[in-house]
Amino acid sequence: MNRLKIALAFGLICGLLAGPLPANPAPPGADIAVVANRDVPVDNLTFSELRKILLGDRQFGWSNVRVTLLIHAPVARERDVVLKNVLEMSEAQFRQYWIGKVFRAESSVAPKTVDTNERAAALLTNIPGAMAFIDADQVPRDAKVLRVDGRLPGQKGYALH
Repeated sequence: MNRLKIALAFGLICGLLAGPLPANPAPPGADIAVVANRDVPVDNLTFSELRKILLGDRQFGWSNVRVTLLIHAPVARERDVVLKNVLEMSEAQFRQYWIGKVFRAESSVAPKTVDTNERAAALLTNIPGAMAFIDADQVPRDAKVLRVDGRLPGQKGYALH
């Protein structure tokens, strides 16, 4: 009986140490929308352009406005989808990549971390050039959803699911 109590306590402690669950869990397979500030003068990005933006290789977007990436905190499904489907990187590789990029002065800022889709949506409206990745079912009505290779979330062949 003591072994069972120890095992349960150990499992509880490990669960607590693993950190919080994502604030906005999405159902498996739900698409992640690429959402931008309303003033961004594009409606479509190629997959290659999206990748360059996420890697910081394209820091100035449209009309010479700096692109501000808003990325969910680790363990969020939105972040996992972006890392896996667009960058083909693990969390550790992504962190190491951006630490190196900032350290080498190839970028003055790393992506900004947001904890919820609501926070990402609020920042989108206030930061010119901002771009975020939000569960497609939770995109606010007034948000600007960008197409990726001509496709919107929910359409066949959409890249972020």
